[in-house]
Amino acid sequence: MKRYRDKSPDEVMKMVTTELIMRAIKLGRKKGRTVFISKSSGGKGVDVNTLNPATAEGRQNLAAFLTPVKHHYTISGLGAPEEKNAINWRVLNVPLWRRILLFKQVAVSMLLKGSPFKNRFYRWMGAHIGRNTEIMIFVWLDHFRPELIFIGDNTLIGAFSRLTVHAYEGCGRFRFGLVEIGSNCTLGAGTGLGVIKIEDNVRTLPGTTLSPYLVRVRAGAVVGWDPPQVQEPQEKSPS
Repeated sequence: MKRYRDKSPDEVMKMVTTELIMRAIKLGRKKGRTVFISKSSGGKGVDVNTLNPATAEGRQNLAAFLTPVKHHYTISGLGAPEEKNAINWRVLNVPLWRRILLFKQVAVSMLLKGSPFKNRFYRWMGAHIGRNTEIMIFVWLDHFRPELIFIGDNTLIGAFSRLTVHAYEGCGRFRFGLVEIGSNCTLGAGTGLGVIKIEDNVRTLPGTTLSPYLVRVRAGAVVGWDPPQVQEPQEKSPS
């Protein structure tokens, strides 16, 4: 989406977090619930009503809460699905019209081969895709918040890879954050990753799962499971 273009990862993270806080305040009042946001994956967090940007005190609290901007945040207090006043986490994320649009866009994009058109299509969805980057067929870019995905220049994302910016933990609790992939990287087919920062010139072996095991991969690293041991057959001694 246009409002996220040409923004840094920190700027986009701040914008998305503020939007979610505002929606949480509105839905919390409607449902009679108190929603919390935390800077870590555990802990109760802060009442979103204290971060309301519509009030002077709330703006000040929100600015302090988002300084510095974290790589991920956790929202909780939405309630279990069977609770009458529970808040659906998908509804909290974005309006219905955008959920439907993003779902359709992701479904179409998975069938497209790596091409400049596919990159433009992803940028239209809100993702940040660098120059000369190739995203192969059946790659899944999370439709939860594609604007949280940043991919550098000259990078290859192998077929059947999965880039996820959120994790739902049940009972109205979910995490969201940035997926940052540097330039000149090669992600082997079937690579799975969540919230993470991958620096430049990184290579992953096919089928590698990075998250939640890693939150950062240093430049020039090669990531994958240990290769299987090969035991050569012993030569028969001459009789």
